[in-house]
Amino acid sequence: MRHATDLYPTLEVKMVDYSKWDNIEVSDDEDETHPNIDTPSLFRWRHQARVDRMEEAKKEKEAVESQSLQSKVKLEQTRKQLEALKTSGEAEKISKVKEELQDLEEQNRKWREKEEELAKKEKLTPWNVDTLSHDGFSSTRINKYTPRDEDLTEEEQDKRQARFVKKNEKDIKKYGMHRKWDDTGEFLQQHTDLVCEYTANYLVIWAIDLMVEKKESLMEQVAHQTIVMQFILELAKSLKQDPRACVRPFFQKIKSADKKYMESFHEELDLFKGRIRKKAQERIERAEKEAEEEMERERQARLGPGGLDPVEVFESLPAEMQACFESKDISMLQKVVGTMEPADAEYHIKRCVDSGLWVPGGGEKDEGGAEDGAKGGVAGENIVLDDTANGEEPTYESVSN
Repeated sequence: MRHATDLYPTLEVKMVDYSKWDNIEVSDDEDETHPNIDTPSLFRWRHQARVDRMEEAKKEKEAVESQSLQSKVKLEQTRKQLEALKTSGEAEKISKVKEELQDLEEQNRKWREKEEELAKKEKLTPWNVDTLSHDGFSSTRINKYTPRDEDLTEEEQDKRQARFVKKNEKDIKKYGMHRKWDDTGEFLQQHTDLVCEYTANYLVIWAIDLMVEKKESLMEQVAHQTIVMQFILELAKSLKQDPRACVRPFFQKIKSADKKYMESFHEELDLFKGRIRKKAQERIERAEKEAEEEMERERQARLGPGGLDPVEVFESLPAEMQACFESKDISMLQKVVGTMEPADAEYHIKRCVDSGLWVPGGGEKDEGGAEDGAKGGVAGENIVLDDTANGEEPTYESVSN
């Protein structure tokens, strides 16, 4: 077990349980209280990235140790083989084994260097809140703490989140805008109720919203305050203390922290901002996709009896024909069609029929007395024309786009 001598010399390392955040989602249309979260929360994001790095380092270390051990075993076996050959006096074999032994000794030396390099790298790895060791905060006394929401259902947690934000949103936003360590610490000491996961949840959503709105500088400010809150919360979990009691000790420690600790903080901050940018882009892409799907549904609903979109057909008509439909002037349309090449006229009239812009026999009644019509829509209210060959009166319909 390693210990963080630079910040908490005697705190035993304990991994934080993030499982309760697995199913939280962020809603794209959340109200101002942000009762739901449809993205993996800050807690899981940062923790997962850190765990991945630790797992990769662990695998690398295990691989090096395994290869180094195999090299040592083979080296020892070759030495014994050489000793046995010396007693037999087989010069040719002795020469060959000596060369092999030299190669193995060189390999073994390289593996030792690799082990030393990994040990040095592990020693220099910046500390983070998952690897803090236990300490009693010098003379500071902190009461034991039991998480408030430990036994709540997801629905109950959502309701509490909504009530909390409704009550504290103004103060949360003030906290999010503080730029100095001293100001942040003083504000949290005056508003200790904000030191909880509900505040962190809100800050995550707020940061994503700001990035979606392309307000990147504000996003980075809120992201910084989110990481401050998260460091305090994870410290409290590691110590099994009330987060509110960890505010003053945290800021006392961070003001005196060395370079390694601040590097760790900023590393976490950079990772979080990267996640925010990614989630914001995913939200934008999802919204664009949903808008396209909605437009396609509307288009499908407009399709005429021949499967054509009346809006698209109208826009493809010659300007003279468009004017006829817009003015709902049948005689004008007949004149325009009469001046066109027969093939062109037939092409456009067929498309008008297939899209529902023109309804042949539109003046006829069906058995229920309803006029024949067609779905479609051009500029709100459409004219539905009869078959001019029959000399019947036109039928007009109001059709929504």
